[in-house]
Amino acid sequence: MVTRGAWATGGSLNTARLALGGAGTQTAALAFGGDTPGNTGDTESYNGTTWTELNNLNTARNSLVGAGTNTAALAFGGSTTVDVGNTETWNGTSWTELNDLSTVRRALAGCGATNTAALAFGGLTPPGNTATANNESWNGTSWTELNNLNAAKHSLAGAGTNTAALGFGGTPSGTANTETWNGTSWTEVNDLNSGRQALAGAGTNTAALAIGGESPSLGFMANTESWNGTSWSQVDELNTGRRSLGGAGTNTTSLAFGGNTPPFTGATEEFDDPSLSSKTVTAT
Repeated sequence: MVTRGAWATGGSLNTARLALGGAGTQTAALAFGGDTPGNTGDTESYNGTTWTELNNLNTARNSLVGAGTNTAALAFGGSTTVDVGNTETWNGTSWTELNDLSTVRRALAGCGATNTAALAFGGLTPPGNTATANNESWNGTSWTELNNLNAAKHSLAGAGTNTAALGFGGTPSGTANTETWNGTSWTEVNDLNSGRQALAGAGTNTAALAIGGESPSLGFMANTESWNGTSWSQVDELNTGRRSLGGAGTNTTSLAFGGNTPPFTGATEEFDDPSLSSKTVTAT
């Protein structure tokens, strides 16, 4: 039995959706875009209790990712009727279109503490829905191609900053593969305990959380794992297993929202464990 951490029910999104982007913290999060079904540009802000609808993205899309905070966020990549490289920045009130990704893609991973320094990696690229290992860094104005992931993949999750990131899970085959980024290159490290795709991530490259997802063998998953900089350990499971969800926060105070349970959901859950990094999992 898992004894670390606990997920509790939070306020639901106003618009149920999957394949959405997220940014921020557990008590100050931003959710944007997604599939309702049908592409949406809806943007909502979470205050720790309820979600409030705000101004929409300029380009409605799904399978995008985000970085930054709920008052200074970045939304990039995704799919409209075609895969796009669109990048938009959020100032707390509205979205502004900026320079596109160098590699058009969807189902990518992203991370970054601010909307002026982010990382985009992996994903699916046209034509032919080809998995990519491409990796790009955002400086507040434009994207620059850097060294690739060791393995091409899509539907993975990310955590950290544009100089210290973690990429984990994804497809092909619901991989457990984990890679860490030092600002120059990616290094393969210890795998997730449960391989999966379409999961969410939160935290840093030395203290991350892998949330939910889908396994080809296990289906929709509630599994949650914590990364301590060396290895993954299992913590409390989501109350509702889901894929293609949004995530925000740290590995001790995080937020999971939206996704497909099925059906599409607006359910939000809050994870708390202030002693997470200092305890050992006890399982039976």
